[in-house]
Amino acid sequence: MSAVLEIRITLAGTERVVAAGTTTGEALGADGRTVIAARVNGDLRDLAAEVSEGDVVEPVAIDSADGRAILRHSTAHVMAQAVQEIFPEARLGIGPPVENGFYYDFDVKDPFTPDDLKRIEKRMREIVKQGQTFSRRPVSDEDAREELAAEPYKLELIGLKGGAAGSDDGADVEVGGGQLTIYDNLDPKSGELCWKDLCRGPHLPTTRVIPAFKLMRSGGAYWRGSEKNPQLQRIYGTAWESREKQDEYLRLLEEAEKRDHRKLGAELDLFSFPDELGSGLPVFHPKGGVIRRIMEDYSRRRHEESGYSFVNTPHITKEHLYKVSGHLDWYADGMFPPMELEGARYYLKPMNCPMHNLIYRARGRSYRELPLRLFEFGTVYRYEKSGVIHGLTRVRGLTQDDAHIYCTRDQMRDELKSLLRFVLDLLRDYGLEEFYLELSTKDPEKFVGSDEAWEEATETLREVAESENLELVLDPGGAAFYGPKISVQVRDALGRTWQMSTIQLDFNLPELFELEYQAPDGSRQQPVMIHRALFGSVERFFGVLVEHYAGAFPPWLAPVQVVGIPIADAHAPYLQDVAKRLRERGIRVEVDVADDRMQKKIRNAQKAKVPFMLLAGDDDVAAGAVSFRYRNGEQKNGVPIEEAIDEIVDAVERRVQV
Repeated sequence: MSAVLEIRITLAGTERVVAAGTTTGEALGADGRTVIAARVNGDLRDLAAEVSEGDVVEPVAIDSADGRAILRHSTAHVMAQAVQEIFPEARLGIGPPVENGFYYDFDVKDPFTPDDLKRIEKRMREIVKQGQTFSRRPVSDEDAREELAAEPYKLELIGLKGGAAGSDDGADVEVGGGQLTIYDNLDPKSGELCWKDLCRGPHLPTTRVIPAFKLMRSGGAYWRGSEKNPQLQRIYGTAWESREKQDEYLRLLEEAEKRDHRKLGAELDLFSFPDELGSGLPVFHPKGGVIRRIMEDYSRRRHEESGYSFVNTPHITKEHLYKVSGHLDWYADGMFPPMELEGARYYLKPMNCPMHNLIYRARGRSYRELPLRLFEFGTVYRYEKSGVIHGLTRVRGLTQDDAHIYCTRDQMRDELKSLLRFVLDLLRDYGLEEFYLELSTKDPEKFVGSDEAWEEATETLREVAESENLELVLDPGGAAFYGPKISVQVRDALGRTWQMSTIQLDFNLPELFELEYQAPDGSRQQPVMIHRALFGSVERFFGVLVEHYAGAFPPWLAPVQVVGIPIADAHAPYLQDVAKRLRERGIRVEVDVADDRMQKKIRNAQKAKVPFMLLAGDDDVAAGAVSFRYRNGEQKNGVPIEEAIDEIVDAVERRVQV
């Protein structure tokens, strides 16, 4: 008589004894719909995976971040199955989950059409209803190559095994460093194979668990993100734990589309992207130029009040500078190709920091000068891949509000605390209120300097970040090669997250550039260097503000703050006089003297999102007053001119929204 073997596992912090062969789903009592996977000793596993002695098992709910990623990855498999059933010649690329959805890349003869997406989605719903089982099957490299011989892109991924971990092209959802696995989609009644894919998993128990999904769009995408590779066709979709959540997301998308800064930039005549200049190189029109100037001027004023010194540096440099800084070793892929001039190689600058180091090094420095805060609106050039360029938020030519602070180690913590507070206060002045912080740590494959210096810098930034009592999220391996950084993540009016300001602590570049100062005892010491970009880039910050405000900027930032609208032509001189008085108070004002009727002029001002409209007719002229009309359509009649001017000036000076 044989006894049933028992093993000990930990569930919800409590030790449990279960029979050998128990699955994670059985141990958790999972229904496969609300709890759809398990985390075992920190790793995600299918509910069908068996537990082992000593395992710590935690549930993964479908509405958690991990649960949504698993749901979306499983939906990507269903989509790929549908595509290959409808288009048997389609060859599979990569199909990872992404924020708010998923995609899958296919090698097909012709691009997908909207009608194709409808057919694919219809077939997906049939597969979901069928309830096919996701079944994990370990395979050897040799067997995987044999089974997937007709899938050239999968064969390439098998060859990458072990080298795909942490890749940003989605390859790590297919292969890792361990044994390869294939997921079979099995018929729930017969157990016959319906479809299969190379995949690490985990997946939902069955396709029937997918509650809500929708295919969004298709487009071209280079294999693994490189222009050197074939262009595939990518289908994007979204999937959610309930139809209500999906409807909520689709409503958010609809609102985001209305706020798209590229669309509003054209409608409000703020900026454009001429084809003649090339991808990722915007030009700002007069109205956009006004907003940009106001943003920059206010930032300059605040920096002057905080003890910054303004500097200016050229746009190109000999290559030696970036050899010294390490950029040519670690950042060459993000730089434009060199130019040959007078027997030397020159580069467009991708970063301002090496040039600021030269300014620091131009003469001897004393401890009495520290902290030395250098600031520049410095334009840099970065060779972004064409597939990631997006409006103003990802460009190739950008202006950073770049500061580099040189201080002693004793000053370092206080300077960082003061700097982070300065950054958060200034972002609030622009109307951004919700923040959290992200701490990016050393990439073990890509760094300069000693482990000790990195550890000290990282812990210092952690202390400073925690002192602000904001949520702190870790970004392991996300730092630049020369030092760890804090990123200020901002939530906009729609709750979306944008990376804004960055603060980096650097013990390494001062050493590479042999920066020194004379200490009180006469010795030569190396300063600590702090890198800081508050806007991130002026272009990106501009785009974020356009979307945050839906183009309706607060009066202090609006390119035109007031429009005067005469009820009849005879009232135009009266409003011109009001406009003159407003200009004397620093207000940007126009009087609409076009031939249009008054109601059209009002509509035009509302479309241009002008904060204030001042209307005048016979009664207003007689009373020395105006009718005050706001952007939201509200109106106050018979407001004395001086009172109207004071209200407008007050709103601008207080930087409030109206």
